[in-house]
Amino acid sequence: MADHHSTTHPSPESNLNPKDIASETLATQAALYARVSTNNGQNPEMQLRELREYAARRGWAVAAEYVDQGISGSKERRPQLDRLLAECRKRRFDAVVVYRYDRFARSLRQLITALEEFRALGVNFISLHERVDTSTPNGWYSASSAALRNLSVS
Repeated sequence: MADHHSTTHPSPESNLNPKDIASETLATQAALYARVSTNNGQNPEMQLRELREYAARRGWAVAAEYVDQGISGSKERRPQLDRLLAECRKRRFDAVVVYRYDRFARSLRQLITALEEFRALGVNFISLHERVDTSTPNGWYSASSAALRNLSVS
């Protein structure tokens, strides 16, 4: 997916057979997104720490972190979110990991639009606190169900 993956080639003396080599997988390239609404006492580091820990548990490489600080979630256009989406369109990431839906999108329409675009791009979406992971067989269904429960329609 991401165009900056590298592969490991075994040395000629390696005793790996071709089947083992073919089954080696590259680390998933994850983008992390965090947002806090104000600069007064809110710190995105708590969100980022949990996101980094999640990526590490999955064995994923954190390719980039995007943080919008002091920006309301009611704004559909946010500098770092816009950068993240632009990089996803370039297929730089395999997954986007967020702390909660409301850190990423404020409306159901905004979330569904992003999820549809991610699906078309082959980018998985993970929301830690809603326990949504579109890389799993039931993930896309879970994403839409959780969105309906947690976000306003607008």
